[in-house]
Amino acid sequence: MERKPREIFKTRLGFLLIAAGCAVGIGNVWRFPFIVGQYGGAYFVLLYLFFLVTLGIPLLTVELAIGRASRSSMAYCYEELEQAGSRWHINKWWQFSGNYFLMAFYVVVAGWMLYYFLSFAFGEIPTNITRDEAAQTFGNLLSSPVVMFACVLATVVFSFAIVALGVIKGVERYTKPLMVVLILLLAFMACRSFNLDGFAEGMKFYLEPDFSKLENNLGQAIWAAMGQAFFTLSVGFGAIAIFGSYMSDRHKILNEAIFIASFDTIIALLAGVVIFPACFTYGINPDAGPNLLFLTMTVVFSNMSFGSLWGTLFFLFMLIAAVSTMIAVFESSIAGTIELFKISRFKAVIINFFVIILMCLLPMFGFNILSDVHILNANSGILDFFDFLVSNNIMPIGSIVFVLFVCAKSGMTWKRYIDECNVGKGFNMSEKLFFYYRYILTSIVVVVLAIGYYKIFIG
Repeated sequence: MERKPREIFKTRLGFLLIAAGCAVGIGNVWRFPFIVGQYGGAYFVLLYLFFLVTLGIPLLTVELAIGRASRSSMAYCYEELEQAGSRWHINKWWQFSGNYFLMAFYVVVAGWMLYYFLSFAFGEIPTNITRDEAAQTFGNLLSSPVVMFACVLATVVFSFAIVALGVIKGVERYTKPLMVVLILLLAFMACRSFNLDGFAEGMKFYLEPDFSKLENNLGQAIWAAMGQAFFTLSVGFGAIAIFGSYMSDRHKILNEAIFIASFDTIIALLAGVVIFPACFTYGINPDAGPNLLFLTMTVVFSNMSFGSLWGTLFFLFMLIAAVSTMIAVFESSIAGTIELFKISRFKAVIINFFVIILMCLLPMFGFNILSDVHILNANSGILDFFDFLVSNNIMPIGSIVFVLFVCAKSGMTWKRYIDECNVGKGFNMSEKLFFYYRYILTSIVVVVLAIGYYKIFIG
C-alpha cells in the first residue's frame, strides 16, 4: 500500500505508550474506581469490558485507521481519503477545535495537580487535617487566579517544550519514560495498599461481586459503563488519529487498539487499589470527581504515616497522567497547525501556546473573577461549559462522523478501512462487521449523546 512520506515512531512501544498516554487521564482515577464500587464491583467491570469491546475498541480502530491511511492530522485526513466531489472535510474544523476546547479546561486541572504535588513535597499540607480544612485549602487555590495561572503556565510550558522537539526527539523520547514512571508509581502505591489495615474492607467495597448494586441501579450502571468506555479513550476529535498517522505498517490496527484499551483499563483498576484501602483504613467515605482527589485523598494522606511522601507520589502520578494527555493533544494541535498553514513546528508551538494560555483564562476565572457566570445551569461554571462542549458534543458527534466516514462510499469506504486495519501482523478485522458499524455502533454513540444531554438539562 503506497504511503505519503511521514515521520514514523522509531519503536512500537513508543507508539503504544504515547497513544495510551493520550487515553490515560484524570478520569481514570477520579471517576472509574468510584463507579466500579458503586455499581457492583466485579460485575460492573464485566459490564464495562463488554462496552469497551463493543464500543471503545471499534472507535479506536476507526480513528487509528483514518490516521494511518491518510498519514495526516485532522487538517487533511478527510481530503486524503474522501472520494472526489464529496464534502466530508467540512467536519474537520469543528472536530479539530475539540483539541483546543479540551485543553482550555484540562490544563487548569493539571495545574491543580502540580499545586498539590508541590504542597505535599514541601510539607505545606499539615498533618491530621479535617475534610473542612481540606475544602478550605482547595477553595483558597480556586480563589487565587495568580497561583492557578502560575501552576498552569508551568505544566503548559513543560508540555509544549517536549512537543517542540518533534515527534521522535521530543514526544516519543520523553513520553516513554514518563509513562514508565507512571506505571512504577502506581504499582508501588498499589503494593503499599496491601499493608493497610483497611485493605480487605476497601477491596470488598471496590471489587466484590454484588449483583444487588447492579440490579437496583441497572439503567444508571449501563450508562456509567457505556459512558466510561466511550470517554476514557479520547476519541472523536483527532487526538488518536494523529498517532495513527505516525504508526508503522508492521502491526494490524486491532492489536494496537486492544493494547491501548487494556492499558487504560489496568491503570484505572489499579487506581482503585490505591484509593479504597486508604479510605477505609482511615474511616473516610470514598468520593468521585475533584472532591476525591483534593478533599478525600488529601485528608487520607495527611492522616497517614509518612503522609507527605505518599501524597507527593500520588499527585506526581496524577500530574504525569495529566501531562501525558496534554502532550498528546498538543501534538495533535501542532501537527494540524503545521499542515494547515504550512509553517514550521517552532512557529506552530508559539501560536498554539498563546492560544491555549488565552483560552484557559476563562475556565480559570470561572472559579473567582467570573464565578457568577453560570451557562448551563445554576450549579455549573465556565469549566463545566467547556467540558460540555467537548464531552457532550464534539467527542460523540465526531465519533459518529468518523464511523460514517469509513462506511460511506463517498468517504474512506469500508473496503479501504478493512484493508488498512489488516496491514501487518496480528488479528484481522472482519469485513462482515459493516452492518454493526454502520447501524449499531453509531446508534450506541447516539445513545451516549442523548443520555448526556438528558442528564445535564433534565435529569
